[in-house]
Amino acid sequence: MSAPLRRLLTPDAFAALFEGRIAVLDGGIGSLIQGYGLSEVDFRGERFRDHGHDLKGNNDLLCLTRPDVIEEIHRHYLEAGADLIETNTFSSTSIAQADYRLESVVTELNLAAVACARRAAHAVAAAQPGRLCAVVGAIGPLNRTLSMSPDVNRPEYRAVTWAQVVAAYTEQVRALLTGGVDALLVETIFDTLNAKAAIFAIEEVFAELGQRVPVMISVTITDASGRTLSGQTPEAFYTSIRHANPFSVGINCALGGRAMRPYLEALSRIADCRVTCYPNAGLPNAFGGYDESPEEMAAVLGEFARAGLVNLVGGCCGSTPDHIRAIAAAVRGVAPRSVPTLPRALRLSGLEPLTVLESR
Repeated sequence: MSAPLRRLLTPDAFAALFEGRIAVLDGGIGSLIQGYGLSEVDFRGERFRDHGHDLKGNNDLLCLTRPDVIEEIHRHYLEAGADLIETNTFSSTSIAQADYRLESVVTELNLAAVACARRAAHAVAAAQPGRLCAVVGAIGPLNRTLSMSPDVNRPEYRAVTWAQVVAAYTEQVRALLTGGVDALLVETIFDTLNAKAAIFAIEEVFAELGQRVPVMISVTITDASGRTLSGQTPEAFYTSIRHANPFSVGINCALGGRAMRPYLEALSRIADCRVTCYPNAGLPNAFGGYDESPEEMAAVLGEFARAGLVNLVGGCCGSTPDHIRAIAAAVRGVAPRSVPTLPRALRLSGLEPLTVLESR
């Protein structure tokens, strides 16, 4: 693999996006792709015309076969007011692409995705002199879990090993960094052990390439239990990954914004880094769609901003450039959350956190 491309922003310039204001992330990609009415032919392109497996629905593949669509989506989000756009790489690992028998093109997928995002960022920055646009490498949670067995009759069984997960993430991270992303985002985490494997892979590739970029981490709370799918509370999750010294930690997906508030408040109290929030556009309806309007979503995230809970906001499933435009307007001029200094303590976690304060 060739040497890494020069990033759009240095780590200091990336951090400057968060100074004195609340930064804005983009919204959903999959929901917009559906609006293009793409067929199996579009997903295959000429290169994969004879591939022996259905490819429609493999949205990451469009970075190779319909890059014009992905680049246009990125540009729409930047024009709507997003400061950061995510690469279209949520499923660009060998483990996820095995469902389509495309493990062999994972590196190409990630490189092409970064290129799509960088072209959009360059175009918008050129049209708006002085505008800073960041490209963030999206790292999804995988469709296999290290913490739980897929077979209720075999609780000891795992469909994947730690080494396999680390190898899959290593390949993706190496390609994202080589492509020139400004930061990495490990997102939609439902299994903390998968996230730890991603963090381990990131650190290994940082050492290999001799470079570092900011690492953002975002967990998903699956239901009203207030826990991840692997059972942790937000506080326990943060304790589990705090050793990575993340640039930010936050919550995305699963719930609509309003239902996220108690978990976001809990995370905001104990996270000694920036806090992010990019919810779905409400809960999915009976047809799998999302009904929360841009105004409704912006009102909720505006409340979070005024309450001092966030440093970055954006959208996840069902959100569109119209949602991001409204959200950006709702947080404009609102002071970002102040990052607290935590007291010295021993912090441990299982499903719950355990904090042992220094005796006096």
